[in-house]
Amino acid sequence: MTTFVLVHGGWHGGWCWRRVAPLLCERGHDVFTPTLTGLGNRAHLSRPHTGLAAHVQDVVAVLELDDLRDVVLVGHSSSGVVITGVAQRAAHRIAELVHLDSFVPAPGDSVFSLLPPERRAFFENLVDAAGRIVLDPDGAMDGWAILDPADRAWVGPRLRPHPVGGLADPLPQTPLPELPRRYVHCSIKPTGDSFGGFAAAAESDPSWRMDTIEAGHDAMVTAPEDLVELLTH
Repeated sequence: MTTFVLVHGGWHGGWCWRRVAPLLCERGHDVFTPTLTGLGNRAHLSRPHTGLAAHVQDVVAVLELDDLRDVVLVGHSSSGVVITGVAQRAAHRIAELVHLDSFVPAPGDSVFSLLPPERRAFFENLVDAAGRIVLDPDGAMDGWAILDPADRAWVGPRLRPHPVGGLADPLPQTPLPELPRRYVHCSIKPTGDSFGGFAAAAESDPSWRMDTIEAGHDAMVTAPEDLVELLTH
């Protein structure tokens, strides 16, 4: 039995793992799917100062309060930065870090610092008066290769604006612990691949395990069975 903690990416919530978690549980694994502050069913908690530190604390609290050990910590997309921050604080509870089509930061990095300048400017121009990045759901789902109408009807209404600090705030300068690391690259990218460079770097580094899944960015939505098969092998 493995304990999985699955951390959603930007604009999502713990709900996005709803097709993955039962499949893992059926195989005898324990699964936790926290929702980060200001997102999902916790969107009402967003404040102008909500940032990366709060999101890291959200996950650390799950590890500590449930006394989880030997955790496979999976971070999707922007939460590659979140799980790295969690590892800086709670490495003794983690067996493996899995970056699911995500950013791979160094100490001091943020999501914004890892983006090309034009992409960063795009997100900065979408920040509202409450300090949240408000995306157009249809455009976002096009980029994430969520094309099935039923999937779009499920995902679109559940997306929430993302606190800008979660993407703009840098990680502490604390050295990264030595932990087993795995990169899972989603290969279907209709509007460009923001994560191909991270995947290529992982593939060239023998300290990483590298896997590819033939799915769009939201593999947990569009290819849950394939993702579970990959995560459990």
